[in-house]
Amino acid sequence: MEEINLKEVFDYFKSKILWIVIAIVAILIVGNVYTVITRVPMYESDTTIVLSGNKDSYSSTDSQINQNLIGTYREIIKSRNVLSQVIDNLDLKMSVDELANNITATSVEDTEIIRITVADDRAKDARDITDEVAKVFSDEVQDIYNLENVTIIDRADLASDPYNVNYVKDNIIYLIVGIVLSFGVVFIMYYFDTSIKSSETIEEKFGLTVIGVVPEEKE
Repeated sequence: MEEINLKEVFDYFKSKILWIVIAIVAILIVGNVYTVITRVPMYESDTTIVLSGNKDSYSSTDSQINQNLIGTYREIIKSRNVLSQVIDNLDLKMSVDELANNITATSVEDTEIIRITVADDRAKDARDITDEVAKVFSDEVQDIYNLENVTIIDRADLASDPYNVNYVKDNIIYLIVGIVLSFGVVFIMYYFDTSIKSSETIEEKFGLTVIGVVPEEKE
């Protein structure tokens, strides 16, 4: 295997530094354009509800009942009946299935708390939908079970930043990709470049004595 002269490699990379910089900048620009065009900023809001009971007679039995109901309540939150009411109340231009895909209902482990999270491309809509889902769900539980055991703990806040866009992180990734690709291409160019780059190379590879050098003229 042919030995690689590190100084020669360094000099070759140095001669291609402008090309490397242009390649890295180009990848940064293309990456940011791709992010802007393909990635729709999405905002999240969430609210928490707790399954409660009668304040005067709440017991461990009530707590166990609420624990058993959590799974059922999570399904009711995303039910067609609840979501269609939310769509009508807020006059949303989306289907029940589209809204259901933007809603997540999760239970907090070892508690009687359910967190409702809504994602939307508009921060205000995400907040309004979250609060409306919690309200409609609470009313629906009363109609189905004749129970008033749902209490809203926190109302949804207005998200200030999209959760799926991080330009700093993206640009760091694009920068790393640009450096790796540009350096890799330049090294491949160097490795397969068979031209003689210096008089020392002739002496080392062919054992010949160089008696004259024609200097390169640069404008």
